[in-house]
Amino acid sequence: MTNDQGKTRKPVEEAIEPEMPICDPHHHLWEHPNNRYLLEELLQDIGRGHRVVRTVFVECRSKYRPDGPADMKPVGETEFVRDVAAESRREPRGKTGVIEGIVGFADLTLGERVAPVLEAHLRAGGSLFKGIRHSVAWDASKDIASYRNPPRGLLLDPAFRQGFALLGKYGLSFDAWLYHPQIPELADLARAFPQVSIILDHIGAPLGIGPYADRRDLIQGVWKQAVADLAECPNVVVKLGGLGMPLCGFGWQTRSEPVGSTELAEAMKPYYGWCIEKFGVGRCMFESNFPVDKSAYAYTVMWNAFKRMTAGFSPAERLSMFHDTAVRIYRLAEK
Repeated sequence: MTNDQGKTRKPVEEAIEPEMPICDPHHHLWEHPNNRYLLEELLQDIGRGHRVVRTVFVECRSKYRPDGPADMKPVGETEFVRDVAAESRREPRGKTGVIEGIVGFADLTLGERVAPVLEAHLRAGGSLFKGIRHSVAWDASKDIASYRNPPRGLLLDPAFRQGFALLGKYGLSFDAWLYHPQIPELADLARAFPQVSIILDHIGAPLGIGPYADRRDLIQGVWKQAVADLAECPNVVVKLGGLGMPLCGFGWQTRSEPVGSTELAEAMKPYYGWCIEKFGVGRCMFESNFPVDKSAYAYTVMWNAFKRMTAGFSPAERLSMFHDTAVRIYRLAEK
């Protein structure tokens, strides 16, 4: 997560290849002071020309239960998103689907005691509830902001792993939000639990600020090796997105004029292209990470960039990365 998520980057392009179906497998909904991104804002973004036919919501600490046991408070977010999804279906939306999957939060360090929380999420979300994201993003530098402030090495923690093991029991996937130096720890987790489907969020967040600033070539080399090793784990897939976050160091937020899709495609391709090479199209899915990445570029421009950088792939390969992989991994309902 970053600051300035609500800053608007106005559309500067028309959608290219508007007929291509897209499943956006990573967006948030929230309402903070001076920072609102709810159904209305989501529909405005996805309704600007690209054919977004379904989406997946990923946890962001929205609308927790105000009282009751602390461990159960995150279930309020699932209840909230479930109701937003129902609201979206009550009004004509054309061929745009909104929130066909929910990824919530549960504290996996509870170990076996997390089971009632998982069951409560499943009761609240029903068939929409697909998985858990428990952020482990940690870095020693104070310049690197941390979401949920986890301790170092959480993926290796025995209690965390005891809770993680229950995801397999309940048929839930795990979204991994971490920074690039932690990717080897995720590979260790994936090898230990091959029965659990793991989704690497934001390509493992190659850092580019603080002590990582002005070291892009070196950092990219470390990241590439870690990604290649992780790709050897068949239970891991990767979300292609997130480079718009300020912590990646590209600085698109600070530009006086919004960045265009051609430039974006050129900057992103070395990263997303490497993931596609190592994971294969069947284990890659493009994501928006909105509204976090909204401070860097417009929704329409972002999908244009993804389409430009994959122009050399076959229609079937592109369909996999833009739609089918996400639908399969998140077990979305057939249409």
